[in-house]
This record gives sequence, structure tokens and C-alpha cells, in this order.
Amino acid sequence: MNTTATQSAVERPVPTACADLGSQPAREQNIAAIVAYYESGIKPVTGEIGIELEHTIVKAPGEEPVSYSEEHGVHWLLEQLHRDYPEATFAEDGDLLGVSRKSEAVTLEPAAQLELSAGPFKSLESAEACFLAFENRLEDILSPVGLEALTIGYHPTARAEDLELIPKRRYKFMNLYLGEISPWGPRMMRGSASTQVSIDYASTEDCLRKLRLAYALVPVFSLICDNSPVFEGKQRPHKLMRTEIWKYCDPDRCGLVPGVMDEGFDMRAYAEYVLDTPAILVSCAKHGWCYSEKTFGELYADTVMDVSDVEHAVSMFFNDVRLKTYIEIRPADALPIPYAIAYAGLVKGLFATQETLDALDALFGGVSGADIDAAKEALMACGYVAEVYGRPVADLADRMVAIARRGLAESERHYLDPLARLVADRVTLADLAERG
Repeated sequence: MNTTATQSAVERPVPTACADLGSQPAREQNIAAIVAYYESGIKPVTGEIGIELEHTIVKAPGEEPVSYSEEHGVHWLLEQLHRDYPEATFAEDGDLLGVSRKSEAVTLEPAAQLELSAGPFKSLESAEACFLAFENRLEDILSPVGLEALTIGYHPTARAEDLELIPKRRYKFMNLYLGEISPWGPRMMRGSASTQVSIDYASTEDCLRKLRLAYALVPVFSLICDNSPVFEGKQRPHKLMRTEIWKYCDPDRCGLVPGVMDEGFDMRAYAEYVLDTPAILVSCAKHGWCYSEKTFGELYADTVMDVSDVEHAVSMFFNDVRLKTYIEIRPADALPIPYAIAYAGLVKGLFATQETLDALDALFGGVSGADIDAAKEALMACGYVAEVYGRPVADLADRMVAIARRGLAESERHYLDPLARLVADRVTLADLAERG
């Protein structure tokens, strides 16, 4: 797609742990620990969803960047929000990095993008009320000082390298590590913003089935939720910019989990993937976090991982669909509230019942990892006129909306309307922004 990007992506060496697994005496126990962590997420499926929405804070009306540390910066904003969110988290040197209350956490992404993570929600109505209340509170705080919070997939005016990192040791090391691979990692960290939706799984089999289906859906989700009309301060060079960012960010930990679309893939294979990937960060007594290019398998070669070790390890993966103790679906750009709730409703409806899962299997059964990669390329080039998985993507998007409507209660189906209208018109929010 982008020859400059392709040339700048550095091929990574195979982790040394893969060459000599016998040097990891605790490996089998650590595989078991990771599998047990994933299995601890098994619960009766209730249809509840979690939502994460990232906001970019800018100066109105020119949409210039707002940093963490400046006067009326994002640190100041967190201090104002602390009045409503009584729990707080701090960096090693005492800087305020997040605030929270029951079922809601406000945290910062690397360049001070402000994220609300909330849920789980039983209803789309309660999700909408939560996120609308948060954005109303943001407006009350920001408007008097000439600032606003945008929900957009990439910073509307700035280049990523010009955006200040927040004072979090983890992000300093991630920026260093990913920056050595290509410019795309720092662009992901500093410039991008997303909407993420999480769903539950009722068994190992249910988890693996939903993972495969979610991965097959990723390219179409990316198209439906494309909201990045600007890239590095200029008009985007093609559609679905965040798709390209993630393609070149870090092949070790982004995109597809290797083998996940294969029928024989299991939790053990997922655990081995985690162990055989460079860690970037390791817990250390002196500084809290230290930098390491060793794999997790090497770091824990003689030590059995506890739950906190596993939680940290899985948090260092940024795949299109990420498994924790829930399934986190990650490709959507940050979206305005009506569209974010519509997207949450789309995900909820698609994964709601055995009937909807069977319908998805009928549409996406047999999709391979290579098919998904090809679909992304086609959609970046052609958008709604592309063909993916052997059929027009517009038809697939229509079918997905129809399946989701069947999966939702009648009282919730209207929440799909904002995205459904875009699909029907074969247009995205980014397209509309380009048209002015």
C-alpha cells in the first residue's frame, strides 16, 4: 500500500527463546499460568459489553495540540475530574495519570489522549448515558478555557513526533522500542485514538470461535468506523489510516495472533506466542519498570509467572483482537458518541446468540489470515467499492448490520441507526469530513 512504510518496517529477528526452549525450565508452568489466566475469564455470557473511547484534547478553534504539562493541559484536566472520580493513580514521580470510580476509569494514552473505560453495561441505554455524561463534564471543564475534546482517529493538526509524551516510564520505553522498528509505532502511540468494545466468552471453545470471527470482521469494522481524514497534519493519503499504522507498528505484537485462524489453534498456542515475544518492559525493584528486549519466556525462564506477571505480559500486545479475561475488539477509530454507541451495539448484536454466531460463521467461515491481510489492503485502496473474501464489502457490511439487528432486543435496535445510515450510503465519517 505505502512503499515508504514498507521500506521503513524493519524485519525482526526470531526471539532467541524459540531457538533453545530447553533453556526455560519453567516454560511449561508458565504456559499453564497463561492458559489459566485466559480460562479465568470464562463466565456465563450475559450480553454485557465494555467500552473504551479515547479523546484528543485540542485548543479551539484551530485544533492545536494540548500537552500534559502545559497550563490548562491534560494534567490540569485530570485534577478537575478528580473531584468526580475519587480514586487516583500516579506515576513514579507523583504525576497524576488517571482517576476512577466504580465501573469507570479515566486514563491517559502516551501523548495525553484521554480515555474513558467503562462498563460492563447490560444495556446500550446505560452505556450512552455514561459516555454522554462524561463528555458533558469535559465540556463544562474545557470550554471556559478554550479547549475541546475530539473523538477522531488521528490528531487533526499535529505530527506525532511533535506531541509530548506523558511522564510515564512505560511509554518512554515503548516509544524507544517501537521507534527503532519504524516510525509507525510512535505514530500509533502519539497520534491515534480508538474505540474498543469488549465481550465475554462462556468456554474455551466459545472464546476461540469468537476470536476467529472477530478477526475476520476486523477489516469491515475498520471500514465502517473509519474516522481519520487527516494524517500527520495533512489530508490522508488513503482510507483506513489506522489500519496501516497497525500493520507496520510492530509485527511481533500487532495484527493477527499467528495461527489464530487455523482450526487447530488453541490456548496453548496463544500462551506460547506470548512467551516468545520481546517484552519491552519488565518489572524491576529500583524503577518500577525497566527496558528489556528479551522475550517473556527468557525473562521468566526459571520463574513461574504469577497473575500480575501474566496481566502485564498480555497488556503488551496490541493485536486487532486482544485476549485478556475478555475479548477486546480494537480496530475502530475514536468515534462521536452516537457512532461509538452504534458500534458497541453492532458488536453486541453480532455476538449476542448462537443464531448470530452461526450467521457469522456462514459469512466468514474459511477466512484465513492471508485473506484478512488482503482485505485490509483492498479496503485501504478502495473503501466501499472493494471486494473482500470474494464478495463486495458493501454486501458484507449490509449483512452484518442485519445480523446485529436480529441479535439486539427490539428496544435497542435503533442505536445502530447512525452507523447503519453510513453503511447504507456507502460512506464513512472520514469521507464526510473530506467533503467538508
